[in-house]
Amino acid sequence: MIRILQQDNRLTKAIFALVIGAAIITMVITLVPGIFDNGASNNPAVYATIHTPGIFGKILGGTAQVQTAEVQRQTMQQLQQQHLPEQYAPLLIGRIGQQQVERKVLGLEADRLGLQVSDDDLRTFLRTGTLSQYLFPGGKFIGQDQYINFVQQYFGISVPDFETEVKSDLELQRLQSLVTGGVTVSDSAVRADYMQQGTKVKFDYAVILSSDIKKTINPSDSDLQAFFTQNAARYANAVPETRKLELFSFDASNLPGGKPQVSDADVQAYYSAHQDQYKVAEQVKTRHILIAVAKGADAKTDAAAKAKAEDILKQIKAGGNFADLAKKNSDDPGSKDQGGELPLMPTSGFVPEYSKAAMALNPGQTSDLVRTQFGYHIIQTEQKDEAHAKSLAEVKDTIVPLLEQQKAGAAEQNYANQLAAEAKKNGMQKTADAHSLHLVTTDYIGHDGVIASLADSSSVLTQAFTVTKGAAPAAASTGEGYAVFQVDDIKAAHAPDFADYKPHILDDYRAQKTPEILNSELIKLADRAKVLNDLKKAAAEMNLPLKTSDLVGRDAQVPDLGALTGPASVAFSLPKGGISGPINEGPGGGVLQLVDKQEPTADDIAKNLPASREKLLNAQREEVFNVFVGSLMDKYEKAKAIVYSAKQPASPFGGR
Repeated sequence: MIRILQQDNRLTKAIFALVIGAAIITMVITLVPGIFDNGASNNPAVYATIHTPGIFGKILGGTAQVQTAEVQRQTMQQLQQQHLPEQYAPLLIGRIGQQQVERKVLGLEADRLGLQVSDDDLRTFLRTGTLSQYLFPGGKFIGQDQYINFVQQYFGISVPDFETEVKSDLELQRLQSLVTGGVTVSDSAVRADYMQQGTKVKFDYAVILSSDIKKTINPSDSDLQAFFTQNAARYANAVPETRKLELFSFDASNLPGGKPQVSDADVQAYYSAHQDQYKVAEQVKTRHILIAVAKGADAKTDAAAKAKAEDILKQIKAGGNFADLAKKNSDDPGSKDQGGELPLMPTSGFVPEYSKAAMALNPGQTSDLVRTQFGYHIIQTEQKDEAHAKSLAEVKDTIVPLLEQQKAGAAEQNYANQLAAEAKKNGMQKTADAHSLHLVTTDYIGHDGVIASLADSSSVLTQAFTVTKGAAPAAASTGEGYAVFQVDDIKAAHAPDFADYKPHILDDYRAQKTPEILNSELIKLADRAKVLNDLKKAAAEMNLPLKTSDLVGRDAQVPDLGALTGPASVAFSLPKGGISGPINEGPGGGVLQLVDKQEPTADDIAKNLPASREKLLNAQREEVFNVFVGSLMDKYEKAKAIVYSAKQPASPFGGR
């Protein structure tokens, strides 16, 4: 082999290099831990890890992660935007997590195709794209401080995270453009689509409502009895299980020795153990005047800006009004109209040079010139708070009620367990009497019933329906304290007596018969209207009112018939005077007769052709891209290139 390499044979050497390279890669694949492991991840901080499919995907391809914290943040954001209660969080987490996984997969594909977005691309978009009106009003940058505030206020994330997300969005837009760039639509397809979407119709219609039919169904007792017998299995457990309980309850006022007291030592111990909760970040309130210097400006421009700033500083030191000079000279549009004033905010929100200078001043003092990446600042500090922890005296009033609640809750639970053990030994009545508590015996009550003597009986009943008759007494929370209960008797779920359950049976009978009768009546109406070639006459014969629609398009809603995208869309396929068949919408139905149809003219079509083409193109592009995304996700999933965390992410509310 050495002799071969010594020869001037480039092909031989190339082959040898490939062999060696393949051997090295094989060793890496074999020896790297987890390289073939596509099982669930045990890291709860990572929702999912995605890598490029294939044997070499984990080594040579891209890898991306969906962070659990980001899934939780977006879940919280959607709950707030849609005004949804906390209970929806578990449902949203899975959906948002899957959306983020799909986004990362598309990002890896875009990277593979070389569609990355540069910093210059980002700057161009921020200056000219959809956010330019907020960030560059009138073509001028609002200033770094206002930029930070804007991102935090509207997106709730840091500027670096925001810019990363914008880059990702732009990259995915490039991918979508690449995938759908070849989509076209013909003129004939555009015309046909516009003709369909632009057609409007007006029609007469007669409606039969299910609610009206129900009122006409009045079966005899023998009919209902036969229905009840035929549906015996349906009613076998129609009367749910009920239970009779014995119970007594108490709250904090019944605790032996009274309500637990919180000592100063308890407060001190809690305060010491929760120092992180009471930390206050360093923050400062300032005014500033910015003389901007564009990035990459030459020395002459920089010197001119510095000279202007020095002149303004001299005016301030000579007694000039800072606010007036800021309004006249500052290049920060976000603060100049307020005399350069910025709100009290953490110093972490400023560039380091600005924060350091502002915190070095005492309130009322003005800095010398401060150079940052944005230009020259003159800073006047109005208020500053060093980083510190709130004192015990400041937070004591919030700690005491919390500890009182914790102590009372623990004492109540211990007392409830003690009483339950005592009741097991001595019986419910003797135990209640011994502690001056009132024993109550309930009626037979269902799982979702209410015990009038308790503030909240849900926990008691939930537990009561999990134990056997005569089981040892148990304790459960009542919202205001605890109850100790025992199940005295159980009535199993059973079939009702016909006489007692007759109103429910009548409702069920009507519900079953109504669709049959509705469909029969609609067929009768449609057939008669077609025989007479007149819906109005047929409706009159059946004592049904006739209604007339407006001139409507496919996106309309018609009273009692619903959306014209549903069964009533048949109106668009009828000729003038044409009569439809039965239109059954469930809650009701109808028959219609076309009065008028207005189709777009050739001029209308020609005039709207460009807009119609773009609309149809966008729909086709979306359809093509959705197919691409589905195929790509299928590819990644089949290759086991998506590894989810073994642990379901917690609610952003901490499981409350």
